[in-house]
Amino acid sequence: MLLALLQGCAGRREESPEVDPAQVRAQLMRLLPASVKDRQGWAEDIQVAFTAQGIAPSRSNLCAVLAVTEQESTFTADPQVPNLGRIAREEIDRRAARLHIPRLLVDGALATPSANGQSYQQRLLAVRSEKQLSALFDDFIAGLPLGDKLLGGLNPVRTGGPMQVSIDFAERHAKDYPYQRQGTIRQEVFSRRGGLYFGIAHLLGYPAHYERPLYRFADFNAGWYASRNAAFQAALNSVTGAALALDGDLIAPGAILPGTTERAARSLGVKLGLRNPQIRSQLELENSLALEDSALYRGVFALADAKAGKPLPRAVLPGIVLKSPKITRKLTTAWFAGRVDERYQRCMTR
Repeated sequence: MLLALLQGCAGRREESPEVDPAQVRAQLMRLLPASVKDRQGWAEDIQVAFTAQGIAPSRSNLCAVLAVTEQESTFTADPQVPNLGRIAREEIDRRAARLHIPRLLVDGALATPSANGQSYQQRLLAVRSEKQLSALFDDFIAGLPLGDKLLGGLNPVRTGGPMQVSIDFAERHAKDYPYQRQGTIRQEVFSRRGGLYFGIAHLLGYPAHYERPLYRFADFNAGWYASRNAAFQAALNSVTGAALALDGDLIAPGAILPGTTERAARSLGVKLGLRNPQIRSQLELENSLALEDSALYRGVFALADAKAGKPLPRAVLPGIVLKSPKITRKLTTAWFAGRVDERYQRCMTR
């Protein structure tokens, strides 16, 4: 029974026999799409990431990584983005406006000549990849008086690398990074090895009770446990009649006053024998497997299951519309998860 439970939490630190790295690389060579260049290099970087993080290199886990990488970059370490320079300038202007930095100041800074004689604005409009853009912006900040103080928060690049992992996530999970690095973690994200290492940590580095990888793919896009949390919100809707958005966010970041999900949960406080502070503290477990052992989670699902006359799903695809300066059409987390799952199924067939 214990082994079954451990296997159900597919992800980080699984109990599994030690696997020969050469065997893992050989398996990856069989699973990688035939069109991928430098297959040996990709196989080695993925294998090192699995070994360093103690993640079981099962066929399912390997295919999950390959599917996300193919979806995000088609196995390009530093993918190009059409019209990136224009997109970046618009995003810089938006961020500056939010921080009440005058447009005139931003224009003047970008008009400054850089080390190669071109203005930063000219170089900005010429960038083709996020790695180039991030490096240019670091150079931009370092080359201006008070650049970091004035513009340090305006770097428009928030994700990067072959799995398009969040740079903020990488910086928070860099403690056991296995490579000797010369630059910053931000710079490592734009390398193949670094992008894969942190992308794999984001995809598989947490335990979950999902029956299908589809929900991990949604979490990769929307955040850890977003699919589990969306199912909890659906159960709250069923019991309370609330009209909660199934976005997987149980508490808004930094929120002091209760949001819609918390208010719905509080309406069940007497029935569940929970006080408001208890409800808040249990909702704060939204990014942890421990939420599922809480009285709130168990109580809400007990009521919802009884009302439905059957067990309700414990995972639901979050209903999130994707928003990014790079996205030019309406896309959703469910769309992303479905596309990745199609690639995953093809990999499993291989």
